[in-house]
Amino acid sequence: MVPAAHPALAHHGWSWAEPEQSRLEGVIEEISMAPPHPSLRVRAADGTVWFVELGNPGRTTRSGFGPDTAAVGDAVTVIGNRDRDRAEAHIKAVRIVIDGRNYDMYPERIRSD
Repeated sequence: MVPAAHPALAHHGWSWAEPEQSRLEGVIEEISMAPPHPSLRVRAADGTVWFVELGNPGRTTRSGFGPDTAAVGDAVTVIGNRDRDRAEAHIKAVRIVIDGRNYDMYPERIRSD
């Protein structure tokens, strides 16, 4: 139930997200290319399954990420802004990295390490 509410929130900007960027590493459990925002479900090492919101369909495609870019079971690194509510395992990706390749959903928001 909770993840279904998140895509609607995303259309209202970034106010729901922390201003600091976080890094999440895990394994892809599910890939959705459905509007309004393609998304991933990623299992972190601690077992938490995260809802990873990608860019809108146009941004996601321009980043180079498409329906055949990744598969369930692939390792992924997500750099983005997590939900201000720490009880929610939800992060909006500005960049995802799969097999050493960067897919920049929001290049203008990427902060240098």
